[in-house]
Amino acid sequence: MHLDQPLSDEEFDELDDFLLSDRCADDVMTMDTLHGYLTALTIGPQEVLMAEWLPRVWGSQPEDTPKFKSGKEAERITSLIARSLNEIAITFEVAPKEYEPLFCEREHEGKPLLDAEAWAWGFWEGIQLRQAEWEEIFHSDLGPLLRPIYLLGSDELEEEETKLIDTPIKTHKLAVEIESAIPHIFRYWQPKRKSAVETVKRAAPKVGRNDPCPCGSGKKYKSCCGREGED
Repeated sequence: MHLDQPLSDEEFDELDDFLLSDRCADDVMTMDTLHGYLTALTIGPQEVLMAEWLPRVWGSQPEDTPKFKSGKEAERITSLIARSLNEIAITFEVAPKEYEPLFCEREHEGKPLLDAEAWAWGFWEGIQLRQAEWEEIFHSDLGPLLRPIYLLGSDELEEEETKLIDTPIKTHKLAVEIESAIPHIFRYWQPKRKSAVETVKRAAPKVGRNDPCPCGSGKKYKSCCGREGED
């Protein structure tokens, strides 16, 4: 199965069922939360490697990794998540106007209203992985566009801010604002987005060619161990 193939309805249900199963931690991401999280990773200021972002899908603690039945099942579920990410990325690359956030719906006084809280929480979690890099947009003209995501997704609201999300009508309006904001956030970061960079730190300072060889031979590095790298 190629990573660029979107999930079928059956595969979507398969992943959904797994995330809701008792083999996952209580705070594992559900499909709507996962969709928001992967969206933030896709359109944010810097690419994040899967090895870093995947553990947060399972829960907030290292021990939250699911109890997979086998390595094959672990590979299968991980592949479905990776394809979900790629599906979002391809949508933004090919037809960004067709992107739709995976919001829930709820009935209120006989009318269906959007419920974006879980999605926004996932997006907010994605921001936290590169919080320093995201700061730029918060201080730009587009900063206000992220406020609905903050209000619905953050766990650290001020008391006055909670009044902005205390009714289904208010949260529905914020969901509509989020859907309108996503294309603008995408376009802001698109030309600025950086590739993932792994910084390899040296365990010890680099040895100069004319420095004493660290092996203790008494010879210069270039005439001892340093010669091995020149062969």
